[in-house]
Amino acid sequence: MYDVAIIGCGIIGAAAAHALSMYSVKTVVLEKENDIALGATRANSAIIHAGFDPEPGTLMARLNVRGCELAPKICAELDVPYKNVGSLVLAFSEEDDKTIRKLYERGVKNGVPGLEIISKARVLEMEKYVSPEVTGALYAPSAGIVNPWEYALALAEVAVTNGAEIRLGSEVKQISRSGDGYIITTASGTVSAKYVINASGVNSDTLHNMVATPAFTVKPTRGDYYLMDKAECFRAKHTLFQCPSNAGKGVLISPTVHGNLLIGPNAVSCADRERVNTTADGLDFVRNAAAKTIPDINYRNSIRNFAGMRANTDKDDFIIGFAAPHFLDLAGIKSPGLTAAPAIAEEALKLLAGDGLLLEANPAAVHTRRKLRFKELTDEEKIKAISENPLYGRVICRCETITEGEIVDAIRSPIPPVSVDGIKRRAGTGMGRCQGGFCGPRVLDILARETGLSPLDILKDKNGSYVLCGETKTGGAKG
Repeated sequence: MYDVAIIGCGIIGAAAAHALSMYSVKTVVLEKENDIALGATRANSAIIHAGFDPEPGTLMARLNVRGCELAPKICAELDVPYKNVGSLVLAFSEEDDKTIRKLYERGVKNGVPGLEIISKARVLEMEKYVSPEVTGALYAPSAGIVNPWEYALALAEVAVTNGAEIRLGSEVKQISRSGDGYIITTASGTVSAKYVINASGVNSDTLHNMVATPAFTVKPTRGDYYLMDKAECFRAKHTLFQCPSNAGKGVLISPTVHGNLLIGPNAVSCADRERVNTTADGLDFVRNAAAKTIPDINYRNSIRNFAGMRANTDKDDFIIGFAAPHFLDLAGIKSPGLTAAPAIAEEALKLLAGDGLLLEANPAAVHTRRKLRFKELTDEEKIKAISENPLYGRVICRCETITEGEIVDAIRSPIPPVSVDGIKRRAGTGMGRCQGGFCGPRVLDILARETGLSPLDILKDKNGSYVLCGETKTGGAKG
């Protein structure tokens, strides 16, 4: 029997597993997909929010500010790309001016450091491509940007290194009480655990309802995005918000840690929790709304569109607490969930300890992670790396300068990828302008070689997304 079973391995489940792995706790993570971080964690705005938006006194406010404080240290320890770029909430009218004043006062109550309301002149000094219609802004210097899926991967990899078990392809079908614990029936088998953490994102209400009276309802909200080529990265140095509304934080423009520009999202309520397709109407809305912030973005430099699903609920706050004996909900974790994740994990540990889970320090726990990124090495370091492993001398992804050595490292990582996109999330192949058009077949070949699978069995992403559907045989000409 496990001490703790975590259901879901997005950023929240990964953070909880990482926190538990620092103690001698037998932990299993149950993830329904063939890889971790395939839900909201991989399709979001990639922002570490400062914490001025949530209502004072809420869990969301407290855990947002704490998560923002923790992120730089954790990312440094786990070698996760993070940049402290700061954010601006832009005002374009007298009404907006009142809104940013309210956000400032709210942020001060929440304990956000360094907040300022700045003038139009200073905004245009900081961001010269912003519309001249701007009247001022709220500046939050503590805000940042991060690689969201690598954040989750790094947390989960350290958890596995410290003894946690991750079971992929393990969608939960049923949960039933058994003595002081639970029996969890999954697509890959049955698991027994004393404690259960429900970190299942858009499905968190469904899991909750398996053990308790319905208490909240997830209202999935889809958002469309533009990912721009690095040729557009000069247009924004900070994360640029418009004033928030009841629909959310609105369409933003932000640099990414990879040097791209991200634009979006809109907010569309969806009945289908799994359907993350983009729509022409959604993308048109994003484009038109973004023009209010920066009028002259060149959308011919768009290299990818994508959509993400947010786990909004009928509650105004995060839902964190015991739904039933030994069953802990970490539910309704909408924005700023990515920011708050490590703080939510801290909160979960406090609740579990208070409920009787014994937390004794893991004497063998690893706290750090390092990753070789060939293009970031000095010339001397590159020569040394190639001398030790010649695979680092072969560039596979030309757009991002990713080598065969890095791809093989990804395949041999603590949570091995099973798809071309799984390597993309770990190594960065296919992230550039051609989006894998050049390197994709080579990545497939390396993945097949290293795993011993037939190329016909290699996936693009989720289960069923085969890249190749058959083998073509041709004969010689007859005459």
